[in-house]
Formats: sequence, C-alpha cells, structure tokens
Amino acid sequence: MIRSLGIFAFISCMAWFLVACQPGQDDQVNHTSSPMAERTIAVAAAEVQSRDLSRRLVLSATVQPLQTVRLAAQTRGIVQQLHVEVGDQVEQGDPLLSLDQAEQGAELARAEAVLEQAKLAYQRQAELYSRQLTSSAEYQAQAAELRVAESEFVLWQTRVAFGTIVAPRAAVVSQRWVELGESIREQDPLLELTDMSQLVVHLGVSELDVAHLTVGQQVEVKLDALPQHPITGQIRRVFPTAELSSRFITVEVALPGTAYQQGIRPGYLARVNLTIDAREQALAIPVSALISSDESSDDENQYVMLIKDDRLLRQAVTTGVQRGQWLEITSGIEAGDVVLAAQASDMNEGQRVRIVGWRG
Repeated sequence: MIRSLGIFAFISCMAWFLVACQPGQDDQVNHTSSPMAERTIAVAAAEVQSRDLSRRLVLSATVQPLQTVRLAAQTRGIVQQLHVEVGDQVEQGDPLLSLDQAEQGAELARAEAVLEQAKLAYQRQAELYSRQLTSSAEYQAQAAELRVAESEFVLWQTRVAFGTIVAPRAAVVSQRWVELGESIREQDPLLELTDMSQLVVHLGVSELDVAHLTVGQQVEVKLDALPQHPITGQIRRVFPTAELSSRFITVEVALPGTAYQQGIRPGYLARVNLTIDAREQALAIPVSALISSDESSDDENQYVMLIKDDRLLRQAVTTGVQRGQWLEITSGIEAGDVVLAAQASDMNEGQRVRIVGWRG
C-alpha cells in the first residue's frame, strides 16, 4: 500500500514538470510571427558609360592616280630622239621624244616658198589696182590665192610641230610603248604620264550605307605595303549613280598630297575604314541588362534594374542601336548609374543585392 502511493506521487510530479516546460499558446504565436533574416543575392553589375557605338565598314580597293594622260602620235615618222624613261619626273613643256620629220620639213619649205610668191603677186596686184590698171576681180582672186598659201604654210608648220612630243603637264612617266628608231603612224600610243600629286581610292559602297557618307569626311586608310604607317584620307566625291549589277555606288577617297613622297604607289592595295552612322559618345549598357515587360502587361516599356543603396530599383529606358554586346540608351538613365548586368527571373524591385563582379 505504501509502495503504491509512492509510485503514484512520482508519476504526478513528472507530469507536472512536463506540462510546466511546454510553451504556452501566446509564446507559440510570438515565435511563428517573428521575421526571417533578409536574403542578400550576389550579382554582377555594369556602370553606364559613354561608348563609341559607331558602325565601322572596312573596304579595300586599289590606289590609282586621279589623272592619267596617254600621248598618241599625231603624225607618222621614225623615233629620232627619246628623252625619257619610265619613272622620270617631267615638267610642263619638257620635250619627251622627237620624230624624223624630213618629209614634213620639205613640205613646209615648199609651202613657205609658195607663200612668199603669193605675197609678191598680191603686192603687185594691189599696186595695179590702186592705179586702176587692173580689175577688182583680178585683185580679189590674187588676195584669195594669198590666203590659200598662208593656210598651207600654217598646216605644214603644225604637222612639223607634231614631230616633237612635249609634256602637257607636270607628271611622272608611267608607261613607254616606243623605242629609239621605231617607225610609228598616226594614233599609235607613245607614252603615259601619271599625275602623282593626287592619288585616290575608288570604293564600292552599298546603297544602304552610302547615305551615311558625306563629301569632306575624313577616313582612315591603311596600306598592305606600309602596314605601320596609316594615313588619313578624305572623301572627295560620291558618284551620282549605282552600278546596275551590284547596286554599289563608287565613293572616291583622296589620299594626302604627299602620299607619293611617303612611298605610296598606284596599284597598292588600300583598306579604308569608314564610319557609318557615327555614335561616338553613346550611353551604353550590356544587352543582357535590358528587361522587356510582359506582353500581357499594360506597361510596354523596356526597363533595367538600377542598383542603389544595395537594392534593386526598376527604371524604364528608351533604347537606340545595338552594336555587338552593347545597347545604346537614349533616355532613362545617366552616365555613372549602376545597373544589373544580367536578367534574373527571381529578381524583384527592392531586392537586396551585393555586387561581386563587373561587366565592361
């Protein structure tokens, strides 16, 4: 009996202790309503900066002279004197070659004698006419004969002059098709003179790109023969029509006037760097930073997530052109702003973030 009462008292004490140790209802409510620790997400960011988003177009073409003169024979004859070689620099009026003009010279001498005879006959006829010893018809006939003789003399003077070829301008002899003692006829090619003071490059530009080019625009030119010496050229003219087959329009780029002295020669391959749609100071962000609104939403603007005070802030933006991985922003953000560099589906405005990497 006494043993049973002891066991019962022990069980009662343990039950009371367990009940006393359990939290009450109020304590459970307070515990479940306490806020959880806020999560911070590690992100990559990009600083909004001005970048050169101009579109570049590199075209190649052959250097050529702006002006080339081809000299042809204007009379027949044998090359008697040859004064120049290929590569010689000549000035305007310098003799280049001479032809044997013995036959033409003889004809000139005959025409000169006929002219002298016609002058004497005219003088006698004029004296007689002044004394009224001859008719007006005879006087006029003799005056006509004098004019014919003068014309014949000038004709053979000109033909003899054709026997000496002179430089029509300052240039370099770039071709020679005759040799000393060679017999030539009218219109046979003799020499080619090239004006090296103005070298140009003719580029074929697409009809879609030529609208962005203007006369006077400066361009960078590199030559395969002189890779370490780029030069600055200038668009001299844009041809008015396009080629029917290719739809390309010829754009002429003038090289500096000292290009020949710098070692640039016609025939060299030039690579011209054209700036199409210049945007040298465009605010840009990575393409991956742009977020598009849900199509079902009323808000159709595109936006980015700004990072301010370690939190995300949604900011609507207006975009421009895209060049590779960079996108132009025309309004909505400023230089120096920091944006989330990549889209994340679980990112919301107000989210706390920590920058662990940078793009650009």
